[in-house]
Amino acid sequence: MKILAVDFGDARTGLACCDRTEYLASPIGVLHDKDFGSVLQKVAAAASEYDVQEIIVGHPINMNGTEGPRAQLCADFAGQLAKLVTVPVRLWDERGTTVSATGFLNATNTRGKKRKEVIDEVAATIILESYLNYRRNHPQKL
Repeated sequence: MKILAVDFGDARTGLACCDRTEYLASPIGVLHDKDFGSVLQKVAAAASEYDVQEIIVGHPINMNGTEGPRAQLCADFAGQLAKLVTVPVRLWDERGTTVSATGFLNATNTRGKKRKEVIDEVAATIILESYLNYRRNHPQKL
């Protein structure tokens, strides 16, 4: 099934999608928008355009397992998105994805303006890869 991952941010929101076999997660873009409602509409449109059957929204839980204001904002985003689409919307723990994305971009020597342009879609791809790995390793829990 095709799954869309969202790394929701204040100014930029990264998107990634997998193929129907759930094997390959690929970045599909960054939404440069600060308006909550507008981002909701654009993500819903992307879900329709890519014909996804599920949406995963990164949930930035604190390292100690608590939820801060950012995690609540992402939960609110997922709840509002669920009202706009006909597919399930799930929160997925994204702890460490920005660090992983930064490490990947360091390894590929992506710097400066180019780094800022792609870090959010790289983070969305890492979120999706994490979710896909979980699905493969825990099919009974889904």
